[in-house]
Formats: sequence, C-alpha cells, structure tokens
Amino acid sequence: MTDIAISRSSSLDGRAALRLGIVLILLVFGYMKFLPYEAEGVAGIARDYWLFGWMYPLIGVAGASIVIGVLELTAGVLIALGGRIPVAGLVGGLMGVATFLVTLSFFFTAPGIVQEGYAFPALASTGQFLAKDIGLLAICVYLTLDARSRLIPTR
Repeated sequence: MTDIAISRSSSLDGRAALRLGIVLILLVFGYMKFLPYEAEGVAGIARDYWLFGWMYPLIGVAGASIVIGVLELTAGVLIALGGRIPVAGLVGGLMGVATFLVTLSFFFTAPGIVQEGYAFPALASTGQFLAKDIGLLAICVYLTLDARSRLIPTR
C-alpha cells in the first residue's frame, strides 16, 4: 500500500468519524427538543431572541421547540446521507453551520454566559454549554466543504 493510499483511507476514516459524531449529536439534541423539560430550557434563552421570539406567541413553548428539533433532526439525517449523497451532505452541512452559528450568537444575548463576579473567559454554565458549539461548527464547516468538493471536483 502506498503512502497516498494510506493517506486517502485515513482521511476517509476521519471524515466518517466526524460525520458520525455530528449526526449523533444532532439526532439526540433534535429528539430532546420534543421533551417538555428541554422545551422549557430552550425557551429560557430563545423566547426573547429575535430569531425565535416570534414563534412563542404563535405556537407556544412546545411548538417552538419542536420546530427547532425538526430542523436539527433534518440536518442530522442529511449529514448522515452526505457520506453517499454529496448534495444531501452539502444541504445538511449548511443547516448544521447555520444551527451552530445561531447557538453561538446567544453568547451576545443570553444571560449567564460569564460567571458572576468574574470576567470573560470565566464561563458560567450557559457559556460552557454554548462553547462546545465552536467545535461542532468547525465539524459542520469541514463536512460542508467536503460535500462541495465532491460535487464540484477540482480540475
């Protein structure tokens, strides 16, 4: 086996591991949005957020959480399919990028990001929860670019 063949198979294994990880996260988090305790938790930071706030008077806490959950589940399924269907991976990856950009934007609006009595980067529990989305965003960017490169091969 040549170095090139080893490099390609290692890249494929790494890509598959990233895909599996982000798919599991999106599917679990999407499922949780259908549960009352999670819907209430999401409402705590999303109800007053410009992007989601309009949903709460229209469809309530459970309805808004379900909409968010459906988007997360859809992104997870599309990213999973992206291993074989690049266009699905591209759309799912873009949905994942949008999801994690939105959640990271809560750093600027949600209460409880920085631990009371301290300055940034001393993150409180909400800030710690959101900080993981930096890595999840990077994974989605990578998978989006990978799907794009499989759709539009370089010359």
